Amino acid sequence: MKIVSSEEAVKQIQSKSNVYIHTAAAAPLKLIQAMTDRHEELREVNIYHLHTEGPAPYVQPEYKNSFNTKAFFVGSNVRKAIIEGYADYIPIFLSEVPHLFNRGIIQLNVAMISVSPPDKHGFCSLGVSVDASRAAVNNAKTVIAQINPNMPRTHGDGIIHESEIDFGSEVKDSLPEHQPADLTDIELQIGKNCAELIEDGAVLQMGIGSIPDAVLASLKNHKNLGVHTEMFSDGLIDLVESGVINNSKKKIHPNRIVSSFAVGTRKLYDFMDDNPNLAMLDCAYVNDTAVIRRNHKVTAVNSAIEVDLTGQVCADSIGTIQYSGVGGQMDFIRGASLSKGGKPIIALPSTTRKGISRIVPFLKEGAGVVTTRAHVHYVVTEFGAADLYGKGLKERAIELIKVAHPDHREELNKRAHERFKSL
Repeated sequence: MKIVSSEEAVKQIQSKSNVYIHTAAAAPLKLIQAMTDRHEELREVNIYHLHTEGPAPYVQPEYKNSFNTKAFFVGSNVRKAIIEGYADYIPIFLSEVPHLFNRGIIQLNVAMISVSPPDKHGFCSLGVSVDASRAAVNNAKTVIAQINPNMPRTHGDGIIHESEIDFGSEVKDSLPEHQPADLTDIELQIGKNCAELIEDGAVLQMGIGSIPDAVLASLKNHKNLGVHTEMFSDGLIDLVESGVINNSKKKIHPNRIVSSFAVGTRKLYDFMDDNPNLAMLDCAYVNDTAVIRRNHKVTAVNSAIEVDLTGQVCADSIGTIQYSGVGGQMDFIRGASLSKGGKPIIALPSTTRKGISRIVPFLKEGAGVVTTRAHVHYVVTEFGAADLYGKGLKERAIELIKVAHPDHREELNKRAHERFKSL
């Protein structure tokens, strides 16, 4: 590994290169800025990444001839660029992103990553984000690393020997942090309703945000919970420290939390650092349905933008506006469904902040179906849990109207009668 400045390191990027950027809180911000600063000399550089925290200056419209962003998941920092047409979105299950690199479907010239400093044996760590980044490192012709002592050293697939890194740039920057929000009464009630479905000994999958945090806050009286999840945040820590989460009932990776990436506060990153009870693994494995189902009582809690009266779940777009991405929702919905005693849950408030119903007769024109009506089991709002599994279209409509907001039930009933003739 050759240690150079960020400016020197990104000189490896040439016009028409395919460049991968490390995920979420591991986004190498100094390298990103140094690459963007070369916009006048670069043309048609293809940028690939999942969600990244921090600024994404390469998506500015004035750089559209220099950088062509193709995101596997849409975060707030690239959303406007995608909506306005000078960036693009690649729909794909999180479990399959590594396959794009491993099978040569996308051939990477450069992988830009963040790592912890080498240990006495010369090994660095991908830290908070292994996900598809391990596969990117394995397949990129050139690996450029931002070496940061603030990156936690994690166990699992993210261990990289310094000889695998071509150019390293040393920084001492704080990782981007995501502060937990104050939970509303509606979110807390959704959390309680989800918690009632979660059994002792269950293996949890849930992500970041207010609803996952509300669910976790409602599990303090549960016992022997485990975690096998694509990502996690601060909400997990209290349950681990209190012994509620001990992973003792897991069939695979017992006594260990399994995840692929994490976003949270410094408290979370310190919790992850050199923690032998945490395995950070490649998302092609973590999100593999065949792997997920091997645990019993897998309970997957995922959110949605809207759900129609037949159970179709839109979780990635608002009509034609691309808001987020497919991510790992279907990986875990299916894995939980196939798990012995498993429960896939879609949890969402019954209305938007403007009072618009999120239980709808039809999805918006152009909306993406992330979870099909054949895959959905439970839909939970603050008004209860609708169990759709094994039920016909009419029965589903009745169940979903029960958990819709009371202000919208009459209209939903009317629309259901128009569609199904009788209920």
